[in-house]
Amino acid sequence: MRKFKEKEKESAIFAGPPSSRGQPLLSLVVLYCTAISTTHLQHNPMPPIPSSPTPRIVIYYQTLHNPDGTPCSILPIITKPDITVTHVNVAAIHLNDPPGNITLVGNSFNDHAPSDPRYLTLWAELRILQASGIKVLGMLGGAAKGSFTRLDLDEATFEEYYIPLRNLIRERGLDGLDLDVEEPMGLAGIIRLIDQLKSDFGDGFIITLAPVAAALMSENPEHNLSGFSYEALEVMRGKQIAWYNTQFYCGWGDLSRTAGYDFIVARGYPADKVVVGMVTNPGNGAGWIPFEILQEVLITLKTRYPGFGGVMGWEYFNSLPGDRDRPWEWAAFMTKSVRDGLPVVASVPAPVPVPVSLPASSNATANSQNPFLAVDDDPKVKDEAPLPKDFEYYSDGSLGE
Repeated sequence: MRKFKEKEKESAIFAGPPSSRGQPLLSLVVLYCTAISTTHLQHNPMPPIPSSPTPRIVIYYQTLHNPDGTPCSILPIITKPDITVTHVNVAAIHLNDPPGNITLVGNSFNDHAPSDPRYLTLWAELRILQASGIKVLGMLGGAAKGSFTRLDLDEATFEEYYIPLRNLIRERGLDGLDLDVEEPMGLAGIIRLIDQLKSDFGDGFIITLAPVAAALMSENPEHNLSGFSYEALEVMRGKQIAWYNTQFYCGWGDLSRTAGYDFIVARGYPADKVVVGMVTNPGNGAGWIPFEILQEVLITLKTRYPGFGGVMGWEYFNSLPGDRDRPWEWAAFMTKSVRDGLPVVASVPAPVPVPVSLPASSNATANSQNPFLAVDDDPKVKDEAPLPKDFEYYSDGSLGE
């Protein structure tokens, strides 16, 4: 989603498979995935479909290759024990000019059609995830602008760009679409897109959105990357939106305490539709929270809100605590924290939120303090906290400059 900072020196990483391999690679990929899933799962059976829809554990999967060009496999989330991931969002789908020019973008060097041979392993592994009960969604948009601008034009232009997207969803058997609108779009435009997706794919098709947390706290357009009002959208199309992958990072929210989440729920958003979004590694963006603090916050939210929506992590490939070598360990930690081993307790009342006046935009440079800590009674919060800068995400497989 997302907001990634491109790094030219990694161009070789996404060079793709040698052309000399040709189509036989497809057979090798299928055999490879089948062998792994059959052999490994004899000792580690695939997890059953989660008995409870919440709390969700959502993984964004955008960096698809390792530095040596080999696939960054997502299969360990089903082959390793004690992991219950509910949804995987493959990122990022971009609609480019001319209509029908769709790419799957990990960074500027990983900008290729979804049918490109470099993605054969990706699609094969995602089918295995689906067979294990995990829902696979595509993520549309993100930091690179243009997709939603094109879908926000007149009806004829909308159809020109939408129909190839619809065909991609059908071809890949996606269970839903995550709409990560990080460019101005009108309310009528996002409603048209949601309505068309539901018309084409039915009520079972999952539609989610990925607002920054501030956009659910405030109606000030400067606190919102999407242009339209999420409050108005929830009123008008809330029944068609499964949940919000809410970004509590990069200065738009704070997960070191529960106050931001409490404030969003107090504004009227159902707790089961507010999924807590976090960066999985401090190299992926500002706002990473140490696990000992994060676990306390998550347990509090789970006990305070019996229908707690769950957690979302941006992104998979370098998730802590295992980092690149064992990125699945983030999902294991989240499974233990929000889905397993917690006693059933009565809900804990949320504190009564103090009315919040989020700061107006200024030219001041954003400091390390989260600008929306005004929802907390922390006396250290400044009266005039500046808005955060534009996103800077490191999602191309390189943590160094």
